[in-house]
Amino acid sequence: MAVSFKLSATIAFFVGHTFLGLGSSAKFDELFHPAWANDHFINEGDILKLKLDNFSGAGFSSKRKYLFGKVSMQIKLVEGDSAGTVTAYYMSSDGPYHNEFDFEFLGNTTGEPYLVQTNLYVNGVGNREQRMNLWFDPTKDFHSYSVLWNQRQVVFLVDETPIRVHTNMEHKGIPFPKDQAMGVYSSIWNADDWATRGGLVKTDWSHAPFIASYKGFEIDACECPVSVSADEIADKCKSSGEKRFWWDEPTMSELSLHQSHQLVWVRANHLVYDYCSDTARFPVMPVECEHHRH
Repeated sequence: MAVSFKLSATIAFFVGHTFLGLGSSAKFDELFHPAWANDHFINEGDILKLKLDNFSGAGFSSKRKYLFGKVSMQIKLVEGDSAGTVTAYYMSSDGPYHNEFDFEFLGNTTGEPYLVQTNLYVNGVGNREQRMNLWFDPTKDFHSYSVLWNQRQVVFLVDETPIRVHTNMEHKGIPFPKDQAMGVYSSIWNADDWATRGGLVKTDWSHAPFIASYKGFEIDACECPVSVSADEIADKCKSSGEKRFWWDEPTMSELSLHQSHQLVWVRANHLVYDYCSDTARFPVMPVECEHHRH
């Protein structure tokens, strides 16, 4: 059965559904646990803070793994001079042929915009980076960052606005992530060898500690026990007969007209790098780029 940990964002995305998967926000320790550097966690009521200093960063992971659904959390990014730092929020399966959906927030010098890098791995192959700036300052307040995932598409959303869509094009021989359960992870760490201007700007530790803040942890997805096989997972998390999941409904198979317009606006005004346009890295355009129109 679907985990019941979500309400408002699901309703915003799919008004009026009455299928398995409806829930509400949960406390951090209901869904997650610290993965490393427990002493760099700060709990302030409903807000969790991760600290990066010149000794360590910190990270957490979900207690369970999921196939299909929606994952959201509200994050307030490092204020001030955050050059060299990365706050990562992602879903990933295990193993060398893993699937992964990434949000990576790349710090910058004071006054410069944060860059949000998204990436997607399928069967262990990534190199699908896109970068954009945002239409707000993500260090001043909390904003919602989400991944919607079903058999038809993977959608990256910021405050319920789609910023990237990866469509299932298996009919064209392009692999799609649909049979590996994923955990949910987040961390803050030092990446000044590449994060800011390709590594030219280093972390200024005089500004440490660097703090990323979290709240509003939401997972509305199909929970998959570790013992379940890949075939069983796929059957368990698909609608069949009277078992209906909201993520399998026809309205979830593609963006609405309004969402499509939002995506076009975001990419026209905020996209600063797209691997599909990088002929230096890819003299031959990646196959999926020939078919994706967003």
